[in-house]
Amino acid sequence: MSLASPAPALPGLFQLPPLALYVHIPWCVRKCPYCDFNSHAAGPELPEEAYVDALLADLDADLDADLAAAHGRELVSIFFGGGTPSLFSARALDRLLQGVNQRLAFAGDIEITLEANPGTFEQAKFRDYRRLGINRLSIGVQSFQTDQLQALGRIHDGNEAIRAAEMARAAGFDNFNLDLMHGLPGQDVAGALADLRQAIALEPTHLSWYQLTLEPNTVFWSQPPEIPEDDILWDIQEAGQALLAGAGFAQYETSAYAREQRRARHNLNYWTFGDFLGIGAGAHAKLSDPDGRIRRSWKTRLPKDYLDPDKRFQAGERELEAAELPFEFMMNALRLTAGVPAALFEQRTGLPLSSIAEACAAARGAGLLDADAQLLKPTARGQLFLNDLLQHFLD
Repeated sequence: MSLASPAPALPGLFQLPPLALYVHIPWCVRKCPYCDFNSHAAGPELPEEAYVDALLADLDADLDADLAAAHGRELVSIFFGGGTPSLFSARALDRLLQGVNQRLAFAGDIEITLEANPGTFEQAKFRDYRRLGINRLSIGVQSFQTDQLQALGRIHDGNEAIRAAEMARAAGFDNFNLDLMHGLPGQDVAGALADLRQAIALEPTHLSWYQLTLEPNTVFWSQPPEIPEDDILWDIQEAGQALLAGAGFAQYETSAYAREQRRARHNLNYWTFGDFLGIGAGAHAKLSDPDGRIRRSWKTRLPKDYLDPDKRFQAGERELEAAELPFEFMMNALRLTAGVPAALFEQRTGLPLSSIAEACAAARGAGLLDADAQLLKPTARGQLFLNDLLQHFLD
């Protein structure tokens, strides 16, 4: 499929999407061997004050840039990711949130999520987080089995993982996610389901359940563990999905399962091609202009460079060309099991549906895209072979 080269959005089609904020805090107690995120082992003291200063200056730089990033929009969600954001004190996060709110309005029902790892939990600290307005936690459990946690390089054991969820609820968080992996070294179906049952028993409102993958530039890539064979991985996936459905967790994205009305709004904004500012070392952003231009940008990756006053926060920026937009949109939207209304493609990209008619027809002919022309929705086969489906929307 091919499209015309860069051109402004067509009048009347483009609508500014919701705006979110991603805040990256890059330090961890220890770097895990499977992790390819921009995370770095913390020293004896975290530069909290300096980093909060830098984050607010970074946001100011974005808002003062030629691209007036917010365009009057309020923030619908904030996500503190990492790294391990829960290493930061409530006092530092309070100063940051107040600074952000002085610059950008918050929606009345804003979702504010903080990633946290067992081993960094303190009851008083997390109660203070809740008082700040942080109203959702994402807890990186990964497994409840001590041997699996050791293989993954985690700093906590299974009991600490259980206590973390219990403390989250005791601290006032009635909305929290548990991050859980499957396909771990030496894992069988029974072991994977035992982890899921334990997670469900802790009564989270959301579960991120995904397969361990070996990523380049990680220890596991250069020293790969022995992971289960494909037929075992398939059995784990099928049995786990059935268990989650039976427990009332509806799958709404490739690896996301939620109770009713508890889907992650920040992530939904990504998957529906919404806009997001990104501040912090290595953070990415996607922003739209009222005239339909869409830009992606990314920040300086290393914390020492990000904190260097002589260096710019922004490491790069580029405007998406019209020919790129179908793939960029579909790469996100088709992760959603229910898909999105076809009209959303026009609203988010400014391109008419006719520009992808040929690609949609081919994908439907291959049995990868739902036949309903009012939806852009993967079939069951399309969910399994998402990369094949996306190939139809490449320029």
